[in-house]
Amino acid sequence: MADIKVLLVEDESRLAEYIKKGLEENGFSVDVTYDGQIGKNFALSNSYDVMIFDVNLPKISGLELTKQLRNEQIKTPIMMLTAMGTVQDKVMGLDFGADDYLVKPFDFLELIARLNALHRRASDVSDLKKNIQVADLELDLNEKVARRDSNIIGLTSREFRLLEFFMRNQGKVVSRVEIAEKVWNLNFDTGTNTIDVYVNFLRKKIDQGYSNKLIHTVIGRGYMLKSEI
Repeated sequence: MADIKVLLVEDESRLAEYIKKGLEENGFSVDVTYDGQIGKNFALSNSYDVMIFDVNLPKISGLELTKQLRNEQIKTPIMMLTAMGTVQDKVMGLDFGADDYLVKPFDFLELIARLNALHRRASDVSDLKKNIQVADLELDLNEKVARRDSNIIGLTSREFRLLEFFMRNQGKVVSRVEIAEKVWNLNFDTGTNTIDVYVNFLRKKIDQGYSNKLIHTVIGRGYMLKSEI
């Protein structure tokens, strides 16, 4: 396995040492810090393949740290590690810019598998097309910008990922379960309407004012992005 460099920001010293030792035994290279401010300094000063943040950190919380790094255009995959495991907690972490969310206590093999998956996903990005187009809608993956008929559409990071997933599956019905797994990396309670809410946000931004609607509801199955023309 290729060496994967990890930044771990965890204020519980015994847990941090346990994770560091286990990862190094599996071929990872690990830097450890114990508060969010020092973690930020490390993240801005060094190059990492994956970063792991506890949510409840001194000085700067894991959520705020993630947000600040994303604002600094740091695109390194981030995993949130926390004892708070509700769907709302997970959605909040992911909306702040995290890529995955693992709840304590966790199985170490799952941690390794998730870190490897995040690293593979980030590595594969360079092999993907930089622009995706459906009808007059264009998604620029380099600039993280969506345009329709040359007009820039303002999207949150979550809306952008949702639109990318739709466009990569254009013409195919995608279920709410697929969206939860691929865009949020979560198993959603079927009672939540989070996905429907985000799809409606996206639909208003993408389709409102255009006669050619692109985002379609397939009753009983999910959603589809396709051109009506």
